[in-house]
Amino acid sequence: MEEALTFRDPQGHSVSAILSRPDHPTTTLVLLCHGFLSGKNSTTNTTLTRLLNEQGLATFRFDFFGQGASDGPFDAITTTLAIQQTLAALDLMIARGYDHIGLVGSSFGGLVAILTAAQRRDIACLALKCPVVDFAEELRLTFGAEELARWQTTDTIPNIMGGTERIKLRYGFYEDCLTHIAYEPAEKITAPTLIVQGERDECVPLHQSRRLYDALGGPKRLDLLPDADHQFTRGEDFLQITTTIGEWLVSHLSEKREA
Repeated sequence: MEEALTFRDPQGHSVSAILSRPDHPTTTLVLLCHGFLSGKNSTTNTTLTRLLNEQGLATFRFDFFGQGASDGPFDAITTTLAIQQTLAALDLMIARGYDHIGLVGSSFGGLVAILTAAQRRDIACLALKCPVVDFAEELRLTFGAEELARWQTTDTIPNIMGGTERIKLRYGFYEDCLTHIAYEPAEKITAPTLIVQGERDECVPLHQSRRLYDALGGPKRLDLLPDADHQFTRGEDFLQITTTIGEWLVSHLSEKREA
């Protein structure tokens, strides 16, 4: 059963979301944070929703500012705002009676999930798919000094997802990223955390996941797929990571249901 709904972030922006519930009542839920230039109905989110609903867990997925059906414009998004929206989503689900919550983040959503979990003690477990940990570093490595300077003067960036047209994005996004590097906050996370990434990831440097793994303060696991890229475009890689994430969430969230 899926329920489309909207909620407000602390700035008053309307956020589009979908609450997906299994056949039987549950107070256990997984909150899904999508990647950059993506949306709540990404293939990862919808696949995990199906897998988790089949195992009796509810899911809640939403569009970050300026993406999907949420208020925008996209060019004004910041990590700060994405964190605020995720915190608001958590509070909404707790108000609706969900008391055992897991958090999933993909790429940029991984960064947001880490920084959100570092502020909370009510996250039961965390699963991160090719998470960005230091987005500013990734952008510098991807763009180089010349492109960063062009960004600063034009408030546009190349389409990092492979398109030919430049994307409007204020340079303030990069400046905000400099204040949201997640290694130190990750030390505060004691919830069990899974990191999955492809060793051929062309976007997020592998050293970020390895350093994140070292920084995490609780039980943790790092799975690296030798032939997988950032998008897990090979079907077998995508199946493996979604199955792994689903099993991790079910195993850690089912403890409460069995108690």
